[in-house]
Amino acid sequence: MNSIDEQRPALESLLGLDVGDRRVGVAISVGMTAQPLMTLVRSNRRQDLRSLLRILRKHECTEIVVGNPLYMSGDLSPQATKAQAFAEMLREETGLPVHLWDERLTTTEAHRHLHASGVAGSQHKKVVDQVAAVLILQAFLDARAIRAEQHNEAS
Repeated sequence: MNSIDEQRPALESLLGLDVGDRRVGVAISVGMTAQPLMTLVRSNRRQDLRSLLRILRKHECTEIVVGNPLYMSGDLSPQATKAQAFAEMLREETGLPVHLWDERLTTTEAHRHLHASGVAGSQHKKVVDQVAAVLILQAFLDARAIRAEQHNEAS
């Protein structure tokens, strides 16, 4: 490794999740950009956790962002309650920071992106959860960058 590489800070890798009853869309950050990783078909809590732990280790993730599907009014939906419980389980099992991120209309936006890209049918169903996870993670990364910029400007 040369001295330039040694001075370069390591980029943190964050995992973004769109948690559903049957599938979990998974995205990963590469620098300040979210990328789709996979769709995890859920089987049971233990197996789902085992799969996510493997992904976290493989990609050396330091934080997790879980979509929080609130109602448009901001109230908790039944799915938001499940997502929050899932986030808490991840927090307890991994010891990593787990952030809940408001994902209202994310799945709708994911469908819109896929339709606009010409992705349809079975391929659409395979990737829509990944796209939703990307949108959740990217919104979190963008908000974090804006907060950091505002903090630097205030300093």
